[in-house]
Amino acid sequence: MTALPTDAAAVVVDPGAVVSRKRLLFLRNGKSRLGLLILGFFVVVAVIGPWIAPYDPSALGSDVLAPPSGAHWLGTTHVGQDVFSQLLVGTRGVLVVGMIAGVVATALAVLVGVSAGFLGGVADELLSALSNIFLVIPALPLVIIITGRLPDAGGVTVALVLAFTSWGWGARVLRAQTLSLRNRDFIQAARANGESTWRIVWFETLPNLTAVIASSFVATVTFAILSQVTLAFIGVTSISEWNWGTVLFWAQSSQALPRGAWWWFVPAGLCIATLGTAFTLVNFGIDEFVNPRLRMAGASGRSLRRRGIVPRIGFTAVVRDAPRAAAPALVKETV
Repeated sequence: MTALPTDAAAVVVDPGAVVSRKRLLFLRNGKSRLGLLILGFFVVVAVIGPWIAPYDPSALGSDVLAPPSGAHWLGTTHVGQDVFSQLLVGTRGVLVVGMIAGVVATALAVLVGVSAGFLGGVADELLSALSNIFLVIPALPLVIIITGRLPDAGGVTVALVLAFTSWGWGARVLRAQTLSLRNRDFIQAARANGESTWRIVWFETLPNLTAVIASSFVATVTFAILSQVTLAFIGVTSISEWNWGTVLFWAQSSQALPRGAWWWFVPAGLCIATLGTAFTLVNFGIDEFVNPRLRMAGASGRSLRRRGIVPRIGFTAVVRDAPRAAAPALVKETV
């Protein structure tokens, strides 16, 4: 009989703590935290922006093309409108269009992609053909045609058109992932237990597709925001609704660059770039959370940098830890 000494400390692992650490892996990623922090800032601005705007964004003023000052933090336009107020009010329109398009497109992608991958057979063929049709429909020309027919089309109309033309790619990705999950052991075990098909889809399949769905949602929101800003910049959508693209439209049409009014277009461009960077960082964080190789590569890189080792391409860093204290010898008892 072999026994450990009585003074050896027992190690007790709390399963709840392990589960909570796994759930917080996404938030422990530096890219994810930074991206969510920037997104949270823009969401707060979108909610309270119209209330804290110092001026009416459409109100004319006597200060024409005034540079940034205490009265106008980001200067004024050629008719005296406050640029800072236009950006604050326009943030809500940008995020509303992106979120509506992201939610609708992601819901359609989940419905079609997961159903096609899980059902198979004729249903898979029909749903795959439907997603292929919507995959080749160009979104921007369709928006231009619809807004030409509907002069009063606002941001919600643009968001719905972008959503109905942007779900095809996400549906194909989800179908492929569902096909790989359909024959896994836990799915077969659920079927053997007599669980219904929709229960298996909702409680067994969808939880394993959460990261893929989140990545598809982030990509769709980013595409919708950039599309809306582009359409507003070229004057396709309504110019009476303020958003960052509308600010750039008036700056371009009023020759802000030749006039040297950099404060009219640079802040809006920085807002678009910062918001796009935030969504990109969140997407990178989701990729590292889903892909074990990326997660381990990021963890090993951070550990090497903490030890003062700079990884280089073509060289493998070898770290030798200090020898640990020898484990206590085992005591043999003879019965």
